[in-house]
Amino acid sequence: MDINDQIESPFIIKVSFNKLFNEYEKLKSSDSDHVASNANRVLKIAEDFPVLREGFSDLTLLETHKTEINNILHDAFNPLLTHNEIKVATVPFQNHIFKTSERFDSILKNVGPDFELKVKNMPYDQSYIIACAIILKACYGYDLNFKRPFFYEIPDANGIMRYYKILYNADFMEINARKDAKPITQDDFDELLDNFENIELWKEKFPPDSYEFKGIIISNIFDVTDDQSISNIKSTLIGEDKRQDEGFMEGFYEIFRSLFGFKNLEVGFSIYNEEDSTFERVYGVGMNSFLLNNEETLSCDNALCEWSYNRLISEKAYFSVSDVDRMYKLSKGKSPHVKVLHEQGYKSAIFAPIANDNELMGILEIVSKEPKVLNSINANKLVDVLPYIVSAVERSKNDEENLVDAIIQKECTSIHPSVHWRFEKEARNFIKDQLNGKEPAFNKIAFENIYPLYGQIDIKGSSKARNWATKQDLTMQLTTVKDILESASKLEDLPIYNQYVYQIDEYLTRLTNDFKVDSEHQISAFLKDDIQSVLDHLSKNNALKPLVDEYFDTINDELNVLYHHRKKYDDTIALINREMAMLLDQKQVEAQQMYPHYFERFKTDGVEHNMYIGESITKEDSFNPIYLYNLRLWQLQVMVEMENAYYQMQSKFPVALDVASMILVFNQPLSISFRMDEKHFDVDGTYNARYEIVKKRVDKAAIKGTTERVTQKGKISIVYSQKEDEREYLRYIKFLQSKKYLDDDVEIVELEDLQAVTGLKAIRVSVLYHKDKDDKAFYTYNDLMKEIKS
Repeated sequence: MDINDQIESPFIIKVSFNKLFNEYEKLKSSDSDHVASNANRVLKIAEDFPVLREGFSDLTLLETHKTEINNILHDAFNPLLTHNEIKVATVPFQNHIFKTSERFDSILKNVGPDFELKVKNMPYDQSYIIACAIILKACYGYDLNFKRPFFYEIPDANGIMRYYKILYNADFMEINARKDAKPITQDDFDELLDNFENIELWKEKFPPDSYEFKGIIISNIFDVTDDQSISNIKSTLIGEDKRQDEGFMEGFYEIFRSLFGFKNLEVGFSIYNEEDSTFERVYGVGMNSFLLNNEETLSCDNALCEWSYNRLISEKAYFSVSDVDRMYKLSKGKSPHVKVLHEQGYKSAIFAPIANDNELMGILEIVSKEPKVLNSINANKLVDVLPYIVSAVERSKNDEENLVDAIIQKECTSIHPSVHWRFEKEARNFIKDQLNGKEPAFNKIAFENIYPLYGQIDIKGSSKARNWATKQDLTMQLTTVKDILESASKLEDLPIYNQYVYQIDEYLTRLTNDFKVDSEHQISAFLKDDIQSVLDHLSKNNALKPLVDEYFDTINDELNVLYHHRKKYDDTIALINREMAMLLDQKQVEAQQMYPHYFERFKTDGVEHNMYIGESITKEDSFNPIYLYNLRLWQLQVMVEMENAYYQMQSKFPVALDVASMILVFNQPLSISFRMDEKHFDVDGTYNARYEIVKKRVDKAAIKGTTERVTQKGKISIVYSQKEDEREYLRYIKFLQSKKYLDDDVEIVELEDLQAVTGLKAIRVSVLYHKDKDDKAFYTYNDLMKEIKS
């Protein structure tokens, strides 16, 4: 079998002991008789078997000359050290090992005959280039500094992965150019420097089999499991958050098993919340806390005994429980951390603080179901590991704080991604001024010449619905109190009870005939200030106590009122707002892909939205009016889809309410600026303020000469002031009619003048509905209501 068969390499490889024999040539003249005698012994082998000096590629000769090779390598593989040293002799660039130390043999014996020994981090696809790099240095003096540490990964008898670093001794190799070799110039070298991965270029400069590689490699191997485990922990913790990676924790377990040297080991974490003095669970795939067990959070006092509390939290030092069962008996099950380990079947453990100089951030928990394998002795291994865990937790904590800030910004402020670049620019300028010793100031953020779009889907009759719910709740509450007082007066004839009943009757009459804005407040104050103490007194009467208890069971503890119908109303408003806002947000993603623009929405009694589009927002020379027209059409279509979505889910709401949709068209560009105090954008300038006035009042506007509001259930109202806007939207309506989004009953109406705003008109058109997502039929609002109720 030839070494070079089926291998593409710039080398023809030969096993040769020539350079080793040359060293012995120097030693045969030694003053030491023993050294000289030994050198002559080796050189006699070279004389008797010239092929060992000349070199050979036939691997069978390694076995043929096994005795001679063992004698040649006797000094390199000293029998006195063979049980301690891990050493092998190999064919250059091959995995053919022909001489080993006893220690190496015993390591391989543990894994069995089927184990394939491979260098862990020697990339096969780069082996040709690595060989070329060796030629560059050996033959031409160009040092690419390509040295890398190489490793074997070999499991021990218990299945624990151990890591062995390989140090190659290349003193006994020689490289010679063959006739096919091409001389390498400085220009060639410079070209190769920038083309490491261009394998064809390397093959052009170093054709296959163009050099001869003669010699042997002697490798000294060292067990670096502890160092590599620490390195692996560091590498595992560096980079992005791994908490969503299903294999992360199992891989983490394996690293710690290698570090501690046994299989039965698990690792957990818990977060320390200093403000609440609690331990909390770390959320992530495979994450666990053996200190918390099934609890989400636990006070430190309930998780630790006094000694362990001081050790971890006050001293920030680790401790071990080498025999859980023994400690459980000694503490009589009263030591919390020992008890929780005992309940889970763990027999030994180490708890270590994850802490920096400033704070304790969490607890590292290492546990095993074998007693005494985790103890105060091997706990010292954590000294080298904890700094990397601390760094990772610090980074994770900062990332989490940044994420929290990002969520707050997204959910609680109006800094939309489309304008984030502008805020970022100002923030960088702020930091730059601060670092340069200037007085930093966050400059005004404004966008000029942008076009506004506004729309709303408003809940019709929301005030009326809430008043009805309020009257129902108050009526029920007053009636119940009246019944209790009337029962009390029969047991104890006190005039005050009759006076309270009289007052309740007056409130009930007012609820029916004359409910006003302040009626709810007056009645609630009466029930709280006057009736509460009376009912507390009556609850001491055994005959009345069941009635009083039943009454208090119906009262909301936080609001101190009966909150039944109003809760249904409030829940309905919240559900409508959530569903409509969610749908609008989903649709907005599509619209942003068409062309970036500013978007914000607000939840009131319904959902309103603002959009601004223009060159100054996109900061690119790309804006065209076609994008404005497209966004207007998109807005109209989405408003119709939201109407449909609402009525398809209306039956799921606690209270059946109607909605009405409106779009406001403003055809002149305007300017907006960010109000730092209010944390949102607003229009700039007196003229532009007209737009805001219309926005706030137009949904309450009436059709000229009537009391009918412009917004009506079942219709889309498009409010505008310019004739070109009318023509534009009539085109959109005609298009949506062809798609069966809108009905044919288009009407154009004039609106009553608003304060400082005149000449407004509106297009109104009925929406066509579907009963559900799968329904192919089209319904007007009235038809839909009949279908739903039938």
